[in-house]
Amino acid sequence: MARTVFCRKYQAELEGLAQPPLPGAKGELIFETVSRKAWEEWQAVQTMLINERNLRLIDPEARQYLAAQMEKFLDNEPIDKIEGYRPPEP
Repeated sequence: MARTVFCRKYQAELEGLAQPPLPGAKGELIFETVSRKAWEEWQAVQTMLINERNLRLIDPEARQYLAAQMEKFLDNEPIDKIEGYRPPEP
């Protein structure tokens, strides 16, 4: 049976991650409070932000920017708009 967590993004019991996605305390917090669904959605958004803004992950400012956007995304706060992205039409 899959491990469940009370997801802070969806405010519901959902399947949790198999392991912490980041090292240290931040990774443990995400592991305990973020569902697999929310984390996978964040990874897609993160990829779009990296590509749209031409972020270099070696740059500490880029990593800080992504960390701040991640917190906003997981807390259902507005994140920076991804300019080139157009959601698929139904």
